[in-house]
Amino acid sequence: MSAMNVLLWVVFPYLAIAILIGGLIWRYRYDKFGWTTRSSQLYETAILRWGSPLFHFGILMVLIGHVGGLLIPKSWTEAVGITEHAYHLMAVFIGTVAGFCTLIGMIILIARRRLTGPVFAATTRNDKAMYVVLAAVIVLGLLSTVRANVSGNGYDYRETISPWFRSLFYFSPDPEVMAGVPTGFQIHVVSAFALFAFWPFTRLVHAFSAPIGYATRPYIVYRSRGDRPGLRPTRPGWGGPPQLPTAQTRRARPR
Repeated sequence: MSAMNVLLWVVFPYLAIAILIGGLIWRYRYDKFGWTTRSSQLYETAILRWGSPLFHFGILMVLIGHVGGLLIPKSWTEAVGITEHAYHLMAVFIGTVAGFCTLIGMIILIARRRLTGPVFAATTRNDKAMYVVLAAVIVLGLLSTVRANVSGNGYDYRETISPWFRSLFYFSPDPEVMAGVPTGFQIHVVSAFALFAFWPFTRLVHAFSAPIGYATRPYIVYRSRGDRPGLRPTRPGWGGPPQLPTAQTRRARPR
């Protein structure tokens, strides 16, 4: 067991997870008002309307695929009747489509952020670094998948990466398992954990927000400021138009 393998596949993952959890707690306690995407929709909407759905749809499908492939053992899928060949074809096809959707959407969003003046002016250095790391994770994962499963002989990561990843959660990781993983997948895993460590300090933190109170919050009452007759009949009192004082009320007014 080499020191480099222990550093990459034992120390670094736990360090990244610790920074992720600690960073989220720190950000929530000391920067609640900064827990936002800092939306730039007010500056530009035409390009955003195309790039944002593509990116979010792709990244959601990629996340679901990774959760299923890394956390669900192969024996479980085979027990419900899904053969390894069927799972492999489904994972490669859906994963490749989702990866390209994510990549295309991210390219559109980055081009929009760079070419639209107000959006670029609102972009921080932290945002730029986040896009670099996120792009590296997506591109490396897509390249590794295409190279191994489309143009190559195929690679079953559920035999190596998945057991190693699950072993992190019961504190018994075997770094030698990852030593035989292809280099492309190794770099992809390292860059993904680097993204996890960077996550709490970027706009990506909004992914951990859930609108739990949305279903129970009170209704928001909207009122028009313009005079639009016909909405409801005017009535006297607080809801009616102001009344001019009559001669009798003018005389009764105290001096």
